[in-house]
Amino acid sequence: MSEEKNGQRLAPAAELMAAQEEIVDTFTLLEDWSDRYQYIIDLGREAPPFPEEWKTEQYRLKGCQSQVWIVTEMKDGRLQIHATSDSAIVAGLIAMLVKVYSGRRPADILSTPPEFIRRVQLEDHLSPTRSNGLSAMVQQIRQMAVAALAQQHKA
Repeated sequence: MSEEKNGQRLAPAAELMAAQEEIVDTFTLLEDWSDRYQYIIDLGREAPPFPEEWKTEQYRLKGCQSQVWIVTEMKDGRLQIHATSDSAIVAGLIAMLVKVYSGRRPADILSTPPEFIRRVQLEDHLSPTRSNGLSAMVQQIRQMAVAALAQQHKA
């Protein structure tokens, strides 16, 4: 699942950085925060459908004011992430994280911090509870990557 940028195939860690850069570029193009919030909400609306049977306590993320469900699976050495929320803005935030992290190798997820969050000043423009929820979502994805990496080493 390598992406191309400027006609060149990107290495896995570079794929993750390119996905972050794409979000930063989009935020840069949007003039004000009302447009940026709308972009985030649109990301959530455009996310792939999340099966109702996954909306269980087993997959629910603790630490978010809104309800968030995250399911991961390993496929061809890469962590596939499926997620949703009952809140439009949180669904968009988790869709953004899925866009960056899904389909990446667990080691790449762990070695690449979510710099795009700082660069687009997301935490400065979210309420404290949303900002805490975003941090909880990032931490959950990282923990899932740790578990996937541990499982790979066992195999």
